[in-house]
Amino acid sequence: MSNVAIVTDSTASIPEELIAALQIHWVPYYIHRGTETLRDLQTIQRDAFFKWLPTAAELPRTANPGPGDYVQVYRQLADAGAREIVSIHMTSKGSGAYQAALLAKDMLQDALPHLQIAVVDTLNVSMCQGWMAIEAARAALAGSSLAQVVDLLRQMVPTTRMIQTADTLRYLYLGGRIGMAKHLVGSLLQIKPLIGMENGVIVPLGAARSRAQAYRLMAEMVEAAVGKFGKIKIAFVHAAARDEAERIRELFAARFTCVESLIAELSPALGVHTGPGTTGICYCPVEE
Repeated sequence: MSNVAIVTDSTASIPEELIAALQIHWVPYYIHRGTETLRDLQTIQRDAFFKWLPTAAELPRTANPGPGDYVQVYRQLADAGAREIVSIHMTSKGSGAYQAALLAKDMLQDALPHLQIAVVDTLNVSMCQGWMAIEAARAALAGSSLAQVVDLLRQMVPTTRMIQTADTLRYLYLGGRIGMAKHLVGSLLQIKPLIGMENGVIVPLGAARSRAQAYRLMAEMVEAAVGKFGKIKIAFVHAAARDEAERIRELFAARFTCVESLIAELSPALGVHTGPGTTGICYCPVEE
């Protein structure tokens, strides 16, 4: 174990091979499907969930882990020798995970006074949260201190961006996660809305008349931010739409210097709110 242990949530949607290689610890969200209580990526997996979701008469409900869930993980890490933990969570404006982790930290202050825990609000979701956990884990493995890891994350929060599109915003709307993009719900069926995150809240970024046009608009937005052939680390995210993620990857490979790129499928707890067919990008600029 590195000097600083990294904790995040299942909603970060980090590919399993990176979780293992970088020693990232994660806590599953809850999915309430009728009378069932499922644990994200533990008792429900992506393939089965996204196959079932379009048939659902009622949208499942999701819930963030509670303080006790984080206490359990923090204790396990302390028992394994950890003295410092950085806990990284999705936007506090869309989930209670950040607050639950803060409560867990407070609950352990007296019992484990030697344990330092820094809880970080990414003000983002999906693989934007994932990139922050990945880079934090790499820094920790390289010997960075807790303060250095937290400083790295603070630098990433304002520059790590998400752009996403789907055939419908129905799932976001029904799940109450539509943010400032509510007016797009009534768009024509053939319109592909683009949404992003600003200060932790979902915002509309535009609309296209086809997926191909939506992907080109994504590229134009990124180019405006980083320049032509700008250097980026990028995740092509999707929900049961890997072929579409590959299409975006090909487009971006021709227009940007992708220092690192990967394809990541959303976890079921995020997929509840996006629906199958969702595609998008989560990227962070790479400094020269």
